[in-house]
Amino acid sequence: MTQIEVARADGRGRCVALTVDDGPAGATTAALLDLLAEHAVPATFCLVGERAAGPGAAPLVRRVVAEGHVLANHGWSYDDLGAAPVPRVADELARTTAAIRAAAGDPDVPVPFYRAPNGSWGCSADVAAAQGMRPLAVTGTIDDWLTQDADTLVERLRAARRPGGLLLVHDGGGDRSGTLAALRRELPRWLAEGWTFVRPVGWAGPAS
Repeated sequence: MTQIEVARADGRGRCVALTVDDGPAGATTAALLDLLAEHAVPATFCLVGERAAGPGAAPLVRRVVAEGHVLANHGWSYDDLGAAPVPRVADELARTTAAIRAAAGDPDVPVPFYRAPNGSWGCSADVAAAQGMRPLAVTGTIDDWLTQDADTLVERLRAARRPGGLLLVHDGGGDRSGTLAALRRELPRWLAEGWTFVRPVGWAGPAS
């Protein structure tokens, strides 16, 4: 049975769930965490397994947990899993969750979501559900892998904002200085306009 992707924020009205892909990524992730802490904004960090297992990742992952953000599995690498067979997908997702938990220093830390690399699901949504994770949809994208022009990304953030929606940005996979600059400009503006930042639906429990 194909699993339904989670595509809603856990709130009503002018709320949005911020999701962050492709980290942890050193100083970029640290700077993003500083910004989120400054404005008390929660986010869901979709972590790449090989990055979570890499040097310097553990303090960042532990900080993500300590500061109340949600962890998610984003596959072992940037490889597209859309056409991969079940055994490979199951192995990669299990290794990624194990790497995230090892970096967090907690074998039981919740990893309630899985987001497919490149948004290419194949069998991976069902495999993720079998491992206790909900498939997290790719929505509200700002295409920050195509440009790091801050003005452009500010406009894309505004265009992608939907009440009760997800908003996807990236902290890894390359230069994300423009993404950070755009968020620095927009987060305080949105909060002043009465928007709230929440987590995706289903963040507090296992997949059913």
